[in-house]
Amino acid sequence: MKQIDTLIHARWVIPVIENDPILDHHSIAIEDGRIIDILPTDQARNEYQGHIENNYPDHALIPGLINAHTHAAMSLFRGMADDLPLMDWLNNHIWPAERQYVSEEFVHDGTELAIAEMLRSGTTCFNDMYFYPEITARIARDVGIRACVGLIVIDFPTVWANDADEYIEKGLNLRDKYRSDALIHTPFAPHAPFTVSDAPLERIRILADEMDLPVHMHVHETRQEVELAFADSNKHPLARLNELGLVSPNLVAVHMTQLTDVEIELLAESGSHVVHCPESNLKLASGYCPVQKLLDAGINVALGTDSAASNNNLDMLGEMHSAALLGKCVAGDASAVNAAQVLRMATINGARALGLDKQTGSLEVGKYADIVAIDFNALELTPVYNPLSHLVYSCSREQITDVWVAGRHLLKERALVTLDEQKIIHKARAWNDKILG
Repeated sequence: MKQIDTLIHARWVIPVIENDPILDHHSIAIEDGRIIDILPTDQARNEYQGHIENNYPDHALIPGLINAHTHAAMSLFRGMADDLPLMDWLNNHIWPAERQYVSEEFVHDGTELAIAEMLRSGTTCFNDMYFYPEITARIARDVGIRACVGLIVIDFPTVWANDADEYIEKGLNLRDKYRSDALIHTPFAPHAPFTVSDAPLERIRILADEMDLPVHMHVHETRQEVELAFADSNKHPLARLNELGLVSPNLVAVHMTQLTDVEIELLAESGSHVVHCPESNLKLASGYCPVQKLLDAGINVALGTDSAASNNNLDMLGEMHSAALLGKCVAGDASAVNAAQVLRMATINGARALGLDKQTGSLEVGKYADIVAIDFNALELTPVYNPLSHLVYSCSREQITDVWVAGRHLLKERALVTLDEQKIIHKARAWNDKILG
């Protein structure tokens, strides 16, 4: 019998691989943070002995969820300016609040709050875009969660940098620090076409091509954005990005609620990725991403929550539910954006968009053991005819009991292992009092 680090037995294993199998009474064997075997439980008990052995007779094990678009620290602005359209929300509320309150301490406390919420809702990897990315990276590394910490770029001065050149230089320094880190990755993150001019975008394109890094960017988020760009330059933002060479396999375009058939064809031909944020788009009335059209065109579509300031949560199970229902309504087809497609959007598609699909996003031998256990022994989940369907249409984050990243147990029986929940709540309430004045 082979001695290994961890052996996890479960009622179901849903690996998110070709043909979407659901493995009944299977186990996952883990050594040095990676999956070394997935096999029937009876066989696993005969072949392996884990230093740690976990039994989940009523649970499904799924790949860790990948939140492909966040602004983690903005969790401290949760609920601050609700029920407003995007540009009013940004210009008159969020950006003024950021100018007044964002600091190293704000980003530290807000990021801890966000990571705690994400772990408790099954996220094992998040793709972030915010100020002081070096703090976000340090916290994520200390906690043990996988993170793509965006090298943010914007034209105007903020608390973190004075101009686009300084943003880029600071970002490259952060990139060098985490170049060989297994948990921390550093995509470029220019904010949006309307906040970043041509020269820095051209430099980002050159650097991204040289380093083979994703370029994570808000694109075609609202009709107003597209119309204003067209009035100013006689071209849509995506067309401008294409002229600059940014519409490529490195592009991770977030939102994309305004798309023509020609633009969908361009995205498909270029190998670009799209991140769908249904709840934020709905709440800000930004529009609808045509998800089924994108999937039918062969475009890789991932899923993100956006910030807790515009969502107002970081719950990827809830986002999956919304994505499925909205996708059917937009397509006018009850079979569109089905449960298996949505689970892929929240796992392997996110990994693919971020260039991490060889490491995470599915439960396969050789990949990191980024795993979520979901308890199906609940009245709200009874009966169970199809556990994969239940994940999308019936489960809530309260059923998530355990989370592992690279084999490390970060959520154990709903308790955070590497974060102090009460301390985080205390700090968040102190910010609440400060902002309320």
